[in-house]
Amino acid sequence: MNKPACVLMLAAALAAFPVAAEKADRDKPMNAEADALRYDDLKQTSVFTGNVVITKGTIIVRGARVDVQQDPEGYQTAIVIAGPDKLAYYRKKRDGVDEYIEGEGERIEYDSRADTVKFIRRAVLRRYVGATLADETTGELIVYDNPTDVFTVDAGAQTKTPGNPTGRVRALLAPRNTVSGAGAPATPAPAGPSPSLRPSTTLGNDKK
Repeated sequence: MNKPACVLMLAAALAAFPVAAEKADRDKPMNAEADALRYDDLKQTSVFTGNVVITKGTIIVRGARVDVQQDPEGYQTAIVIAGPDKLAYYRKKRDGVDEYIEGEGERIEYDSRADTVKFIRRAVLRRYVGATLADETTGELIVYDNPTDVFTVDAGAQTKTPGNPTGRVRALLAPRNTVSGAGAPATPAPAGPSPSLRPSTTLGNDKK
């Protein structure tokens, strides 16, 4: 594959990752590092392997392997796979506030049509206010909806650990009025009401 074509395919593959986080991310350049890249034009797939790191503005994705596929309508799906005994990683800044969403799992799946991110097996989802951990949720499957900031959590057999022998979903949700001033300098309030990260009222998710 010639260099210009490779660059175009790389850009198309990276476009699979969410841009619904910080709005400015949409205009930021995309960067990728990996030990190898294999692109199949016929199948419209790109496979990055070996210490993969992808960044786009505030979005950071890390894993041992990242598979990207584009459908005929232009929608992409991306699958991030962790290395042995490790977790794949995803982080983004929330729009309009000094908050970050960070997630880990043995496998991370992004669907650009639904604009959702799934963290699968040993899944963890965290919300940081500045550098302060505010919320943390663990489960077997966590589905995060980018447009609505709603997430659902499922438990499972692999959620069982010595510290959690029942394998039930666990969540730490800090009151917002105590987190905002917890040892961090005050930040200007956003022009509109602060968006909130909301767990779904029902456990589970229909989009499995």
